[in-house]
Amino acid sequence: MNFGPLTLVVYVALAALVLYRVVYKQLRGTLLSRKSLVTLPLLLTAIGVVTIADALPNASTGELALLGADIAVLVVLGLGRSASTTLSKQGNTTFQKGSALTLVLWLATIGARVGFGFLGGYLGVDGSLTSASIMLTLGLSIGVQNALTYYRIQQRGLPLAEQSRPAVRA
Repeated sequence: MNFGPLTLVVYVALAALVLYRVVYKQLRGTLLSRKSLVTLPLLLTAIGVVTIADALPNASTGELALLGADIAVLVVLGLGRSASTTLSKQGNTTFQKGSALTLVLWLATIGARVGFGFLGGYLGVDGSLTSASIMLTLGLSIGVQNALTYYRIQQRGLPLAEQSRPAVRA
């Protein structure tokens, strides 16, 4: 993969955001809201679609196949991450807490994404689509995880607040 200085800064910032907003908060436990379940994956997926738009017309069949396999693996890991969390009622919303398995699945997610990058290089299909698709694949993986979490919340009849923090009124 070809990383320029600006691209590297963006990826490091993205990794820090995901590690804090998703992994750390999920493992220590966090209150869920509709907004928290939708915002980050939607944002990452939208940025990912825009990012790959330039690379897609020039992508080889091998790159497209690698992207498809990458998405499939990360979607399965997203489903596993959701299933590995516990959900409980707390106030007017649901509290989600990850487990040791959640952490292992997050590490597998990161490993799979890096592994697909190296696999693309090894197979000679590591064009611009491979590096441009990071946000898309991450957004889809988190989106699938949150969709299953939402489904689990609905199946258990747990509450889900519109906002994760109540408004302070003076």
